[in-house]
Amino acid sequence: MTSMTDQPATKTLPRWVPIAAIAVGAGLGAYFLRDTLSFQTLADNREALIAFRDANYLVTALIYIAIYVLLVAFSIPGATIATLAGGFLFGLVPGTILTVLGATLGATAIFLAAKWGFGEKLAAKMETSEGAAKRFRDGLREDELSYLFLIRLVPAVPFFVANLLPALVGVGLGKYVITTFFGIMPGTAVYTWVGVGLGEVFASGQTPNLGIIFEPQILGPLLGLAALALLPIIIKRLRAKKG
Repeated sequence: MTSMTDQPATKTLPRWVPIAAIAVGAGLGAYFLRDTLSFQTLADNREALIAFRDANYLVTALIYIAIYVLLVAFSIPGATIATLAGGFLFGLVPGTILTVLGATLGATAIFLAAKWGFGEKLAAKMETSEGAAKRFRDGLREDELSYLFLIRLVPAVPFFVANLLPALVGVGLGKYVITTFFGIMPGTAVYTWVGVGLGEVFASGQTPNLGIIFEPQILGPLLGLAALALLPIIIKRLRAKKG
């Protein structure tokens, strides 16, 4: 006979399954793939990858998306190398689109796991709480799209944090997917562009400049886009003060 105290645990236990699966997958991926997803691995296998792509373009594209989904969903290190590979194999426009699609699907998997696991409870607590958490949620609610675009566009916000935070404060799935897809596109295009030129990098025996996103000619436009995302929030606050 099941006791009264056992029933809540039985009901809530399944909600932890997706989070636990992601945590386990992240640990296993980081341990077993830490030396695999590297620039050197890409350089060593470039000819085989190109040959496979030429013979099986669609299959290669689907495999690439699937790999990127797993990298993002389980937060496995190596997404930057994968983005470079996307540019190297598919070119700027197709590589950017494939990477953004894979990253968005992977980020959505984390979002849904976190939201289903404990996001709803945390969002409900924020509704009744006071202080910084409540102010953050209220600010986000004023203009969710602007806030969500902002955390995607600013390079200083870690991708994993930007994936989880919206789920923990009650953001809707639709807005999350839209802002993720379009918000990560500029930064993804930059690294894909670097990947397009990997052939010359390989030939010279050098390594790509992965810090290019922080160079003025790249960072400036990204911050400009972030400022545009922030503009509606500023305007609303100014109008509120005047009112």
